[in-house]
Amino acid sequence: MKITVMLGGPSAEREVSLRSGAAVADALVSRGYDVEELDPAGDDWTLPPDTDVVFLALHGTYGEDGTVQRALDEQGVPYTGCGAEASRIGFDKILSKRAFLTAGVPTAKFAVINSVAAPWPAGWELPVVLKPACQGSSVGLHFVECAQEWRGALAESFRYGSPVLLEEKICGRETTVGILDGVALPVVEIRPRSGAYDYRSKYTTGASEYFCPADFDAATTQRIQAAALAAFHAIGGRDYSRVDVMVTPAGEPVVLEVNTLPGMTATSLLPKAAAAAGLKFPLLCERMVELALQRAPVAA
Repeated sequence: MKITVMLGGPSAEREVSLRSGAAVADALVSRGYDVEELDPAGDDWTLPPDTDVVFLALHGTYGEDGTVQRALDEQGVPYTGCGAEASRIGFDKILSKRAFLTAGVPTAKFAVINSVAAPWPAGWELPVVLKPACQGSSVGLHFVECAQEWRGALAESFRYGSPVLLEEKICGRETTVGILDGVALPVVEIRPRSGAYDYRSKYTTGASEYFCPADFDAATTQRIQAAALAAFHAIGGRDYSRVDVMVTPAGEPVVLEVNTLPGMTATSLLPKAAAAAGLKFPLLCERMVELALQRAPVAA
């Protein structure tokens, strides 16, 4: 079987994607597959001949927002992960929030900021979070703890895209839940040493601690997993994703977002959760390919 791993791409998360793709390619080669890597740095890419399935190891714009998914749909080539529409909704934090509200998924209060010159919104209390609507990996994420930080944080968030999502800051324990083939994997708890799980905390070795399975009682664990699954279904997800969930001191889950193409290095959070469930990284990658192949067109 010929598998093409798409990695890199033109987004702000290119370097992370290159690492994900390299890890996936190595894992699939170790399972005996014929693997070729493809970096779609522009729109003029062409799949290698005889590609049976595409493993999407892209992150951010173009790779995670439904664009590459639509192109592959047009070519009739099966690919891993969510379809084009679910990817579009999942990548847009505003569309995701609206889908959560419609489906009754617990999520933080939010508002949409359309101007870098916007004044402090009436009726809101500090602290709050600002994040570009269409970025991942915490790119452009800023916490506003006092009124004097509003202008600078807003300007920094707008540097990475418009509009910007304003969200209440949920105080509690930070977790993430991997979803694989309709099943919620063990909960991962994230403890950033700096206090904020930003880009640096995610990708600097030793900047965060991870605990899997997270130390919650059974009832709280079930609530977290149920909220993650509900968010996944709310955007129309398929195959796999990773859902970020805050847990309040009362043990109530609050969904932040769905990551439709989460990091896929051997130490990334979805693979950590899969490993805790007994599925090692090469087998996880192989399972993702198998799920995609279920959508392969049947030869006449």
